[in-house]
Amino acid sequence: MFAVRALRQLTTVSSRTLARPALRSATSRTSIVSWASPRLSSSASRTFSVSSARFSEGSTDVLLSQKLAEELKYEKEAATEPEPEFLTTFKQQDLWKIDDALGNDEVTLTRKFGNEQIRVMFSIADIQTAEEPEFAQEEEDSSDASENIHSYPIRVSISVTKENMKGSINIDTMCQDGGFIVDNISYYGDAHVGTELTAEADWKRRGLYIGPQFDTLDVSVQEEFEKFMQERGINESLATFIPEYSELKEQKEYVRWLDNVKKFVDA
Repeated sequence: MFAVRALRQLTTVSSRTLARPALRSATSRTSIVSWASPRLSSSASRTFSVSSARFSEGSTDVLLSQKLAEELKYEKEAATEPEPEFLTTFKQQDLWKIDDALGNDEVTLTRKFGNEQIRVMFSIADIQTAEEPEFAQEEEDSSDASENIHSYPIRVSISVTKENMKGSINIDTMCQDGGFIVDNISYYGDAHVGTELTAEADWKRRGLYIGPQFDTLDVSVQEEFEKFMQERGINESLATFIPEYSELKEQKEYVRWLDNVKKFVDA
């Protein structure tokens, strides 16, 4: 839905550009009238002040509110069913628990695997920065939009802790095209340092050895690590789910943003 919205916005750029000269022309005519007819200018000013004060402090607030309302209406009409099929299927598998706080851009998936606690974190912010270069090509051939909609990379951080161990393993990966590309695998002797999302823990992680680049490891070691991840549910199915859920969350957050901003402008 984010890709469709961004593509739709591109089609309106030329029309907005064409409208600007007319606005400048209207401004010029107003300046001439104000210079030639002070009484008319003063009267119009008083009328405008009374009108704008009824709605808000700014003269542009009414039009902005209208545009926000139009966009909000469009997005709500274009929204999918309350719960898409891919999400229903994911929940029915009862493998991962989804921790998704409204208003946050990060999503956390957790699960138990034997004596291990596994956490997978990703952010919807990645899909906004990665979409832009693709739209230049999509504008030329919009028929390919559906094929490229999930091709953007999403950074995923995975942590594995054990009940009988103080340390943790952290896996930094990139989720793209239905798979995980591992960047590096770190080991922290203190699980709190490796997993806590605090400024203090982040500071302690700095300067620590994070492990070698994954692709520099022996091929057989890489293959065993990939099997290690697959066995724990960090597989193609999850790599397909993450971008789909990212788009769904981004859409919900965007609609919520539109609604909140409109209420603020109207207040």
